[in-house]
Amino acid sequence: MLALKAENISKQYRLGEVGTGTLSHDLNRLWYKVRGKEDPYLKIGETNDRASKGNSDYVWSLRDINFEIEQGDAVGIIGRNGAGKSTLLKLLSKVTKPTTGKIYTNGRIASLLEVGTGFHPEMTGRENVFLNGAILGMTRKEIKRKFDEIVDFSGVERYIDTPVKRYSSGMYVRLAFAVAAHLESEILIVDEVLAVGDADFQKKCLGKMDDVTKGQGRTILFVSHNMTAIKELCQKGILLNQGELIYNGDIQNTIIEYQKNSERQSSYIHNGSLETAIGNENIRILEFSATPAQGDFLDIESGVKIRLRFYNYKENINLDTTFELRTYEEAVVFHTGAFIAKNNSSQRKEYEVEFEIPAHLLNTGNYYFKLMFGQDQKIPLFIANEIVGFEVENVKLGDNISVLPGIIRPEFDYKIR
Repeated sequence: MLALKAENISKQYRLGEVGTGTLSHDLNRLWYKVRGKEDPYLKIGETNDRASKGNSDYVWSLRDINFEIEQGDAVGIIGRNGAGKSTLLKLLSKVTKPTTGKIYTNGRIASLLEVGTGFHPEMTGRENVFLNGAILGMTRKEIKRKFDEIVDFSGVERYIDTPVKRYSSGMYVRLAFAVAAHLESEILIVDEVLAVGDADFQKKCLGKMDDVTKGQGRTILFVSHNMTAIKELCQKGILLNQGELIYNGDIQNTIIEYQKNSERQSSYIHNGSLETAIGNENIRILEFSATPAQGDFLDIESGVKIRLRFYNYKENINLDTTFELRTYEEAVVFHTGAFIAKNNSSQRKEYEVEFEIPAHLLNTGNYYFKLMFGQDQKIPLFIANEIVGFEVENVKLGDNISVLPGIIRPEFDYKIR
């Protein structure tokens, strides 16, 4: 039995202003819609590459997406930043409507898209649990039956009668996930908000989602940059790239296609308007690159020069950035960072950061950066997963051209006596 079906769905956004601008145009648009015809004012965006600037005021976040999901399937939705993953989940969750196409659903949908989505900040945790249940169409008696399980799973029992506006981002996510997973919906949609939680909670969430799909037969759509988690939980995958569906099938093959598309994209340079750069209301990334520190090729002996250029909107805070380098097997190579502005001195302006990964540190293989911006090293402002990936090539050592094991490959100064 089908749980979800997407039929030629596309989503277009207008940069800057919204609406047609006149009442007559709005009425004409409505008349076309009533007759089942295409919007006469629908313009074609020239590009969906957010690193490029087209001449159109429109951008397609998704184009002509088609897929079917069976009841009980666990589906991983993967792709680079800006691929359209979050937009797709918002369409499936009915947070926003597609510009063209249709979405068919069979059953109630519970979604966890962003930190705090669906929570009223002035209401307590307890009140928000009942509010979310009511939105799903559950009776008060049904919610009460699940309430203790929700509170126990979330671990926020002490704060359950406190307004959620006083919750930390981690507490928000724990309660929001507990509500979405335990209330009786047929379809569970989870965006990558689990990145906010700690490692133990992430493991707990993955275990619960596994139980939801295998034990209860519910359908799950899961967005994550953690390929290990995707592989463990999901049987099927959907791969998006710049708003287009480029692969739909077995999860293992989906991940392989994803890695092929991610390799060697070692620079991101944004040439368009500031509001179309990767980021949010706090941070916009203008450039991020990994290039040879010496020579023309990235190899074991070249070292890697990292350059970051970004625009900061947050004034008078302690601003920091963290660089986490990972392999595509999700092994963390290093996690390091620096304060961009101390003593609450951040300004609304463009900043640049440069550093080098020394030669003879990284072994042959493919790597990617997770980039995090924060306030006071604890409040997340923006997280970019896999914005830049790169491959370190091997070098010939005498007659030996084999790839050596290990993530790092340091060159030591051996003393022989």
